Amino acid sequence: MDEEQRNSEIEKIANLMVHDGVSLDEQDSEKLEKYKNQIKEDCNLNDEDAMKLVYETLLFRKLKSSDSGDLLDKGSDFGAGFS
Repeated sequence: MDEEQRNSEIEKIANLMVHDGVSLDEQDSEKLEKYKNQIKEDCNLNDEDAMKLVYETLLFRKLKSSDSGDLLDKGSDFGAGFS
């Protein structure tokens, strides 16, 4: 799968999760099974790779929903030491 297809699938699954009211922090594999199966069908991936994409989608949603401030400016909030 190329990068464009991967990004498109992540956005599609993210929209499904928002529509279904799935938490950004969801970890229940039974609740995430629906999205794993959708990815397997759409992208012809195995269980493990499809689940990785589900977790990548959750991370994408978290980053997208976070404060849009510059992460480099906020690095010191996390002890990252950005200057």
